[in-house]
Amino acid sequence: MDFQKELLAEYDREIAKTRKTLEALPEDADFNWNPHPKSMSLGKLAGHLTDMTGDWALHTLTLSKLEFPADHKWEQYIPESKAAVLEKFDKGLAGVRSALASLPPGKWDENWQFVFGGQAWIDDTKYRVFRDYVINHLVHHRAQLGVYLRLIGAKVPGAYGPSADEM
Repeated sequence: MDFQKELLAEYDREIAKTRKTLEALPEDADFNWNPHPKSMSLGKLAGHLTDMTGDWALHTLTLSKLEFPADHKWEQYIPESKAAVLEKFDKGLAGVRSALASLPPGKWDENWQFVFGGQAWIDDTKYRVFRDYVINHLVHHRAQLGVYLRLIGAKVPGAYGPSADEM
């Protein structure tokens, strides 16, 4: 089996499902809404999905280490509108897909690290990082967004078959 070909096909499928979920956001969605004080706001969650499928995925594929000093202040993307979320989501996909398709097979076994303040928070093979922190992480937060959609009264699209809203 050509696992890179399969990984690219899986990435394409999961991206399509994620876009479908982002498209389900109401036009008038309140991006400051959150279901619980310990939860991300709707805007942070939607922004997190765009960061994960864009810059984070690209850095995983094209770098061997992503490192920030302890005093680094990361500014999370929080969209202003559904249109802004979809635009940012779409913008990063071509570069990621190209990097994924062209990654030499031997690179998958190379080490990849995420270091913050001198501490390695992620330290694994490029393959495991892409699998766990891009694809699996994407699926996890897309499901979380589905719960948010349900809680705000929006229709939830199906991901692996029809949802209750599509039957």
